Amino acid sequence: MSGRAQLMWDEAVTGYDFGPGHPMDPVRLALTMRLVEAYELDRGPLKVVAAKPAGDSTLRLVHREDYIEAVRRVSADPDSADGAYGLGTPDDPAFAGMHEASALIAGQSVGAAEAVWHGDVLHAVNFAGGLHHAMPGGASGFCIYNDAALAVARLLELGAERVAYVDVDVHHGDGVQAAFWEDPRVLTISLHEHPRTLFPQTGWPEETGGEGAEGSAVNVALPAGTGDGGWLRAFHSVVPELLAAFRPQALVTQHGADTHFEDPLAHLAVSLDAQRVVAESCHALAHEHAEGRWVALGGGGYEVVDVVPRSWTHLTAIAAGRPIDPASMVPSSWRHEVFRRTRQLAPQRMTDGRTPVWRDFAEGGYDPADRLDQAVLATRRAVFPAHGLLP
Repeated sequence: MSGRAQLMWDEAVTGYDFGPGHPMDPVRLALTMRLVEAYELDRGPLKVVAAKPAGDSTLRLVHREDYIEAVRRVSADPDSADGAYGLGTPDDPAFAGMHEASALIAGQSVGAAEAVWHGDVLHAVNFAGGLHHAMPGGASGFCIYNDAALAVARLLELGAERVAYVDVDVHHGDGVQAAFWEDPRVLTISLHEHPRTLFPQTGWPEETGGEGAEGSAVNVALPAGTGDGGWLRAFHSVVPELLAAFRPQALVTQHGADTHFEDPLAHLAVSLDAQRVVAESCHALAHEHAEGRWVALGGGGYEVVDVVPRSWTHLTAIAAGRPIDPASMVPSSWRHEVFRRTRQLAPQRMTDGRTPVWRDFAEGGYDPADRLDQAVLATRRAVFPAHGLLP
């Protein structure tokens, strides 16, 4: 093992830009990297590495060849996009260089998977990644190439027999689930706002995997308005037991920051502090069940100044073995950079001032009148028996 952790970063990933007014503003990536640098995480135990863009043979591990060609065509001539393959829609407007920027982000996640599997590092982070809605044959939900699914597919290609994917973005990780629907080697777990109230309207507890892979897809559909205590209760009531039963050889996690109470596109009420707790839990679970092999990705998150940079800097710091004290003052150099770039005032500290607590499902008792507990039990009933576990 030559190092503890590496951060996948190439400044050109900020070229993944759907244009003015689109929620997926690449400034969120640039500001996150500047905050990582302000905390000097890029020095010492964390190596910063840029991987090559994913080539066609890699993209074909998940995506159809005709779709890759369509992305390439639209990338060269954005005006030709007509909505086919999901390209040129309000969610996924065409832009020049779309193929190159998307392949570069995918390459970082694939590079992270390779580094972890080969033992170059224990943990690898690509906060530009986590584009989990892209389907094998189409773009969806701000996502062109599904780097998360590609990272999992590369691990399988390299010889992994069991890979677990845990997605805590506010939206269902539908593209990753679809890519491995019939593959029992991959356990996909998604905690997300209920499909009744949020895109992509999938991720019901009854979605449990295809023929021969029953129980390999796990979905926790959380009621709108769920806050820290309920979110953490749901995570710890489902994820640890399933990982213990599945025994993954590598853990890939997606940390969309759009569960936050300030996020403009969804309806959960989770704090930065709870997001940090889940990042710490994923880190611990990787060591407990996967010999420390951990690939951590970004994802959604549309409060691009207050939330995303702090959330993903905490994630990066945890992976680097240098967790940041939530009470610490945000470096003034970064706050000046935020104002220079956005004319917004930056947050002062690395916390929302919360101390998240939750009741454990096994010890805290089940409340049949509680919608959060109903959601947890629906998931446990749907998939736990397939893993030899009691609901």
